[in-house]
Amino acid sequence: MSFLNPFRRAPSGDTWFLAGLSTSFPNITASGTTPLSNPLPCQDSEIAPGCKVFHVPNNDSSLATELDMNPGTGTDSKEIAPASLDLRDQVVVFQYQADFHAVDHSCPHSSYPLSKGTPFDIEDFGVRLSAGIRCPKHDWSFDLVRGNGDRGNYRLMIWETQLRPVAGSGRSTADDKEEVKEVWVRRKQRMG
Repeated sequence: MSFLNPFRRAPSGDTWFLAGLSTSFPNITASGTTPLSNPLPCQDSEIAPGCKVFHVPNNDSSLATELDMNPGTGTDSKEIAPASLDLRDQVVVFQYQADFHAVDHSCPHSSYPLSKGTPFDIEDFGVRLSAGIRCPKHDWSFDLVRGNGDRGNYRLMIWETQLRPVAGSGRSTADDKEEVKEVWVRRKQRMG
């Protein structure tokens, strides 16, 4: 919707896309010690990278495709290494301390892939205020809620995440403690 024309449709680059089931994302709980790309156990007892990387075309988010974090290990001939595409068109989705986060794959300071970054707690006198991600190239950090950098005026692009019930299913995990949800992601909407 446009301010000048309220009946105009939203750009297709702002649509939601499905990133996967909540059980397919490992829950990273260790602060500052585990890089996102490390293989970790998921809730459904499989081993998977701590994050998923998606190529999201700027003009149509519905065409988002997941990139293989380990190219050459699968059988699909369409595998694309994350480094072979422009990092600016990629988003990293991960679960940290039971919260889902989605950020640009490219560090705003050095254009280094943040799938190699490490999530950590932002604390003050032992009180957890927020969560952040540290880029390993120059050790710069960014807030995962607002995108603010710890140095300079660099700002990390934060994407919106939403957990939705699985369509047509009331499935839950084996121990019935947590319902299985779908993780949906879209570019953060600009206000004004």
